[in-house]
Order: sequence, then structure tokens, then C-alpha cells
Amino acid sequence: MTTNAASQPRVAVVTGAGSGVGRHSALALLGDGYRVALLGRRHAALDETAALSGDSSHSLTVPTDVASEASVRSAFEQILERFGRVDVLFNNAGGNAPPVPLEDLTLEQWEGVVGVNLTGMFLCTREAMRIMKAQDPRGGRIINNGSVSAQTPRPHSAAYTATKHSVTGFTKSVALDGRAFDIACGQIDIGNAATPMTARMSQGVLQANFELAREPTIDVDHVARAVLYMANLPLDANVLTMTVMATRMPLVGRG
Repeated sequence: MTTNAASQPRVAVVTGAGSGVGRHSALALLGDGYRVALLGRRHAALDETAALSGDSSHSLTVPTDVASEASVRSAFEQILERFGRVDVLFNNAGGNAPPVPLEDLTLEQWEGVVGVNLTGMFLCTREAMRIMKAQDPRGGRIINNGSVSAQTPRPHSAAYTATKHSVTGFTKSVALDGRAFDIACGQIDIGNAATPMTARMSQGVLQANFELAREPTIDVDHVARAVLYMANLPLDANVLTMTVMATRMPLVGRG
């Protein structure tokens, strides 16, 4: 069992825990002995994640809209009441807009992506840092899901790419601001993990030359193990950035 300095089970918060990377990462953390708060918009999906762990007593399902300040604040109040602390936050929740030319992207679609991918990350991080600074033992770790789109865009992905590039700057700012308070912050950039979101990869996705091509994917459990590795580092060590990707995906040299 993974414990903190006081020999108590460590507590992790995972956003977007109802499916994909979030679900598999939450299950990896639960399997390693963490108590895990499962955040997401779909209550039934969160309950399913908890049930898949085999022992739902170690998890807390909290239906949450990460883009809502009130919803996030309420979620972390429930987490603190149930578990008493936060050792790890995995900012995984993310959304995308339809892959359309920039001039066809609506303001509502843009704001929806910014609200989840960037504002949601800020709101969850703010609540976690408040708790981490005040708790005993002090400190904790924040892991942000950046995506390989934080490095290189795909065609017709302005909103998603802009937010993911912003995540990189946000990660570095949090790493700097948290340094004096034993709060580490790092980013994992994921390329083509096999989830419902990437199911279209096998059918063909638009490439940098605007041709359609099928792309390989990787088992999402590779990502979950990477998140667990980052989470379990002592607070005097940090993975600032990590890329986990399908070896043959056309990322390097894209364009």
C-alpha cells in the first residue's frame, strides 16, 4: 500500500475518471493502495470505474463539472471531508471541438474547450494547492494531461492545440510556485492511447498534408503505469514532462 510520511494511505484526485485515461489511471492508483476521488460529469460512469476496482470503499465518486468554480469547490470540500488530505491531483479531464477549419469554429465551441481543458485545470489545481499547502505532512503532486498536441498540432485543431500549449506554461508556473511548499508539478503528453476518444484513428485521421491516414495506437494501461510512476516519486524528485506515444505514430517530423 502506498502511504504518506504519517503511514496513512495517500489520497489521489483524478478528473475525467469515468473513461479512458482517467479511468485506467484511477484504477492503477487504487490498485497501488491509494484512496481515490473520481471526478467527472457522468455519475454512472464514475460508479462503474469504482466498481471495476473491486473495492469501491477506497474511492469517492463526485460528479463534477470542472469548468464550474462552484462545482469544483464543492468537490474538493467533499474530498477533504472524506479523506482529510490530497496527495496527488491528476488533471486529466479534457474536451475537443469538431475538426473544422478555424473560420467555421464557433465561439461556443472555442469556449467549451477552453473551459474544460484550461479553466478546469486551473480551478482544480487552485483547490488542490490550497489543501496541499495547509495539510500535514505538507505538499503533494499535480500531474497535468497535456497531450502531444501540446507539442505539435493536427489540422483543424486550433482550440484543442491552443489549450494544450497553454497547459505546458501552466505546468511550469505551478511547478515554480509550488516549489517552496513541497508541491511538485509535471505534465504527461499522450499520443494515441487506445480510448473511445481515439477510436477514429483506425479509420483514418487528417494528416499535416491534409491526407487521411490510419494511425497506430497503444494500450492505455501504458499511460496509467506512467501516471502511477510520476505519482509515486518522492517530492524531492519530479518528472516535469513525459511523452508516452505509439512508436509508429507520425508525430516526429509532423508537417
